[in-house]
Amino acid sequence: MKIKKFLAAVSSLVMLGAFTACGDSSSSESNGSNSNNSNSNNSADATTKANDDANSNAGTDSSAGGKTVGIAMPTKSLERWNRDGEYLKSQFEAAGYSVELKYSDNDTNQQNNDIQSMIADKVDLLLIAAIDGSTLSQTLADAKDAGIAVIAYDRLIMNTDAVSYYVSFDNYTVGKLQGEYVVDALDLENSNGPFNIEFTAGDPADNNAGYFFNGAYDAVKQYIDAGKLKIPSGKKKFEQVATEQWSTDTAFSNMQNTLASYYSDGTQLDVALCSNDSTALGVAQAITSDYSGKNVPIVTGQDGDIANLKNIVDGKQSMTVYKNVSDEASVTLEVSKAILSGQTPDAGLVSSLDAEATYDTESYNNGVKVVPSYLLVPYVITKDNLDILVDTGLYQWDSANKYLESTASTT
Repeated sequence: MKIKKFLAAVSSLVMLGAFTACGDSSSSESNGSNSNNSNSNNSADATTKANDDANSNAGTDSSAGGKTVGIAMPTKSLERWNRDGEYLKSQFEAAGYSVELKYSDNDTNQQNNDIQSMIADKVDLLLIAAIDGSTLSQTLADAKDAGIAVIAYDRLIMNTDAVSYYVSFDNYTVGKLQGEYVVDALDLENSNGPFNIEFTAGDPADNNAGYFFNGAYDAVKQYIDAGKLKIPSGKKKFEQVATEQWSTDTAFSNMQNTLASYYSDGTQLDVALCSNDSTALGVAQAITSDYSGKNVPIVTGQDGDIANLKNIVDGKQSMTVYKNVSDEASVTLEVSKAILSGQTPDAGLVSSLDAEATYDTESYNNGVKVVPSYLLVPYVITKDNLDILVDTGLYQWDSANKYLESTASTT
């Protein structure tokens, strides 16, 4: 796994508290809902090196002078958006840009208002992680009229020609990795089964959710068709297993109902394939409280949330697909710098990136245009390779050497 030199510089910013999602900041922000001991000396050395690297590499960009980037994040109620928002803010400020950062409490009207406010403030670039990618068309038409470039961050924004670029991970591959993990864990190539599987997908308003589900389902479909995997609930379509707002509580309730309806007679659940960590957290809670089987089902996830990493250590969750926010932020920064300096980013930018990424001009049609996309590579985290997360600088082992915790002051 390629751990980038870039991380050392930015991790120092994180550890110095630039990453305080719920504290005071210099950004304009609307209300939102909100290693082991033997490595301690190495950790201190790494921190010192990170500070040295930050001092040498985090100088302001010559094209940044006086320019402002507006960042619109969906909510503070999910850990990952706190990480992304504050991490992006710290990077852009380190490069010399001013930043307006707003969280919109999973309210589409509020996000439209937040973006309109940033347009009125005459930001030079909008970076938007949409709550609902289909609700921003008119607002972004206003941004286009004002000559403000728009980057869709992590989630594709639909039905508008105002989006210049999309920066995300290969979302189909995220789901594919989850499905492939199940195939390997159950040795479906050699086992006859049958094994029972249930799906929990994401928010139907999130364009990525369908990619996650389809990638996972396609990875296991041949085994469903062959009868090696069975779905007792019969729910195999995205619409049947979608979870609004990626809610942990909703995922908990849905899995409780599934267990009561299809598994109360002793039927064994072998796999709960969940699209992300917030839903996996609810599913794992339901399995702990309501599942009567003697086995421990495979539970998948995505994001690397702290509570889920604890569950992975405790055996309540099997894996998570990790999308390194520092990689996504570094690519976003480079695309933004090119736009703000009057360039037109294209495939040639890939070779200069610190993170592994591809340039895609075919896959992401938002209903109006195919949006040029920079797609990063996710990877699987299990109990056996948690040190990969420590290597990013965003996590560290707790004092008991058992669980990971964030290096940020808050999550």
